[in-house]
Amino acid sequence: MSDPTFEFSRAITRRPAATIAGGLRAKDIGNPDFEGMMAAHKDYVAALKSTGAEVIELDPLDAFPDAQFVEDTALCLPQGAVLMRPGAPSRMGEVAEMAPNLRACYETVLEINGPGHIEGGDILVTGREILVGRSDRTDAEGVAELSKITSAWGHKLREVFTPEGVLHFKTDCSLMDAETILSTRRLDASGCFEGYRVLHVADGEEAAANAIRFNNLVLMAAGFSRTADMLDREGFEIVEIDNTDCAKLDGGMSCLSLRL
Repeated sequence: MSDPTFEFSRAITRRPAATIAGGLRAKDIGNPDFEGMMAAHKDYVAALKSTGAEVIELDPLDAFPDAQFVEDTALCLPQGAVLMRPGAPSRMGEVAEMAPNLRACYETVLEINGPGHIEGGDILVTGREILVGRSDRTDAEGVAELSKITSAWGHKLREVFTPEGVLHFKTDCSLMDAETILSTRRLDASGCFEGYRVLHVADGEEAAANAIRFNNLVLMAAGFSRTADMLDREGFEIVEIDNTDCAKLDGGMSCLSLRL
């Protein structure tokens, strides 16, 4: 692949568990519907496969209702994978469940040992650096430990800050190509994307900011027509996925896969 920031040969996903109603949420807006989440999961996997990528679909984990949000368990880079240390205690066991799958894909798999915490949803890899947002789930110690690992692999890591009240850094942004970022205005206003080409989601469509560029496609949540139209005008090929049920658990497009 010519650009590892958005061109991938594989993805890892996990099917939702029947226990999803027990998942974490910042605000209770109702329980997700299992059938609805399964239908959206199938559409998501189909979109990834349509690019020619291999999709590794893992079995659900009833003991971990949030386990379909696999992105938080690891950071995948060309040099290897780094197992995260989630800031939510109920999610710590998800990392051990993911580890053997990553070891089957990579020769090198390292891990965050703590005492700090860090989750993949706070990490955005661009063409020039790794941006890590401090949040309620990612602290300074976790960022510092990851920085030691990635610097040894030749990556520049820069710590930034997630807006107050926003779960993860990538809740408010996503990579469109190596130099283009889709962002909310509130996050871009912090100055963290200086030097990048920034596309703003439409006002009132902040939830559209969590998307993924996967090979030739941009997967985004359905229902945000102004942002979708803007991305279409910018030349991106859009696939809209129903995110109604994942959103009830603070989930979005990036949360649902590890991209290798």
